[in-house]
Amino acid sequence: MIHRFTLYVTSLKPGIVCRALFAALIMSVYVGYSDLANAELMPVPQVIRSSHDFPNIEAASWILADYHTGWILGGENIDDRVEPASLTKLMTSYLIFDALKAGRLSEEDMVFVSNRAYRAVGSRMYIEENTKVSVIDLLNGLVIQSGNDAAIALAEHYGGSEESFAMIMNQKAAELGMTNTRFTNSSGLPDPGHYSTLRDITMLSISLIRNFPNYFKLHSELEFTYNNITQQNRNILLTRDSRVDGLKTGYTQKAGYCLIATANQEGFRLIAGVLGAKSRLNRADQVHELIRYGYYAYDSIDVLKKNTHVVAVPMLMGEENDVSVGTDKGIRLLYPKETRQKLSASFELPEEVEAPLSDGQQVGFIQIKYDKQPVMRSSLHVIGDYPEGPWYKKIYDLTKRMIFRWFDAPDSSTQTE
Repeated sequence: MIHRFTLYVTSLKPGIVCRALFAALIMSVYVGYSDLANAELMPVPQVIRSSHDFPNIEAASWILADYHTGWILGGENIDDRVEPASLTKLMTSYLIFDALKAGRLSEEDMVFVSNRAYRAVGSRMYIEENTKVSVIDLLNGLVIQSGNDAAIALAEHYGGSEESFAMIMNQKAAELGMTNTRFTNSSGLPDPGHYSTLRDITMLSISLIRNFPNYFKLHSELEFTYNNITQQNRNILLTRDSRVDGLKTGYTQKAGYCLIATANQEGFRLIAGVLGAKSRLNRADQVHELIRYGYYAYDSIDVLKKNTHVVAVPMLMGEENDVSVGTDKGIRLLYPKETRQKLSASFELPEEVEAPLSDGQQVGFIQIKYDKQPVMRSSLHVIGDYPEGPWYKKIYDLTKRMIFRWFDAPDSSTQTE
């Protein structure tokens, strides 16, 4: 039999611990999603949409999305295939971050600068031909200075050639669900077969933040000096709004001025982007309008923290009498401002479980509701390992179960057809 019970999020108080539910439902500590590989984007549920009108955005395409849920709060032409310009470098850096995290590369590895990298056109970090540059310096040049030369040098070092690296980029794009993206180079220089969409770029951005929180910080650096040349980060929102801590700008004549940005306000993170803006200032203004709208219209709350006790479920045949249940990932929910009282959580859990149980084993579900309408469902898992108990504990539990079931059995003499 499955237990189903509901508790309103706003009815709890911080610090209170009850056997049915832990006060993590209303904690406001940042919960990351670094264990998630992909970022699935979907429209915000109708019931949870803000009543405030979006600002008028003058760009070929635009998007505003919630980082934690992947809900698209608003957007236009987000699935149009476009030239991604230097937003391409998000995938280049993603692959290098991944290689560093897995130990396939080291920050101190020295990269040979080929003639092709040295002669890269467009934005550059000014590396010299036939020299060697460390991976971390090239990453700074790639992320902060948007160096095309850095992109090519890293691609050649990791992939053997830029063409081979582009194949790896496309494999990763497929893994991340970027179904309308194809890369032919590492820098974003124009090519007829090189394209993406704002939806795909947003998915990539969310995955980059989730999977590489330490290296993601490079995107908030304001400047980098190499070869005695100091260049500023082209994302001017970094100095305009303290909440903004990334991500990437781009420009080609065909693509126009592009910007994908992210902002974090006490754990509430938004992703905003425009493609095809009129100027550098215009792209920054448009994205800033979207970010300000998001924080004006919505708020966010930690519903559950990762690996935090939520409920205790009775356990038979084990050394202990209860098993601790929680989530294997945090849940943070966005909702329209001043409507937190409409949030509630319902649980589907068995009346009892049997040992042995292993850490991470699924035992039920939590469903988050807004205004009594379901908006999110997530599985609940065992926290910790629970081995079988001694023989006498098993006999005791089996006897207790048999007695309870006997007393709970319906009286057949009083049953009617």
